[in-house]
Amino acid sequence: MYVAITVIVIVLNVWAAGADFLRARFVLANSAELGLPDSWVLPLGLLKAAGAGGLLLELLGVPLIGVVAAVGLVLFFVGALVVHVRARVFHNIAAPLVFFAAAAGALVSAVAG
Repeated sequence: MYVAITVIVIVLNVWAAGADFLRARFVLANSAELGLPDSWVLPLGLLKAAGAGGLLLELLGVPLIGVVAAVGLVLFFVGALVVHVRARVFHNIAAPLVFFAAAAGALVSAVAG
């Protein structure tokens, strides 16, 4: 179960980081709606990529890095949810909620397994 959840979280975050790196139109529109400067897009993408990379390293046998990466992703997406609530942008809050739930699932399964 841990491997399946972790692979899903890796794929989700690699996709999201890629969209950030490519400065996809929907990423820039969402950032603007949330009141985030465009200059934050790359660093936020790097954080998602780092989380995915840490989870991948855990799957490849590097101990404990997956727990640290999952904690980082959980905190990242808690922050994303807070930003959405503070900006009162609820029409697309499902996206960070799904990412948060997936990261939390990876964390729980990493700690349990």
